[in-house]
Amino acid sequence: MTVSIPQDGPGEVLVPVRGGSEAFAAWSEAPIARHTLVIVVDRTSARSVVVVPFPPP
Repeated sequence: MTVSIPQDGPGEVLVPVRGGSEAFAAWSEAPIARHTLVIVVDRTSARSVVVVPFPPP
């Protein structure tokens, strides 16, 4: 994760895509700190994803 996810707004994650990585806006039900390993569980648009910490608590 490159930008932490606050309680009421998006953060940013890098997602592996076609041999590289791309930045996506990331949303979560709870705040997630920067540099936390996450897993994408859904997408809300072409450039926005929903994530949870990995491994889940």
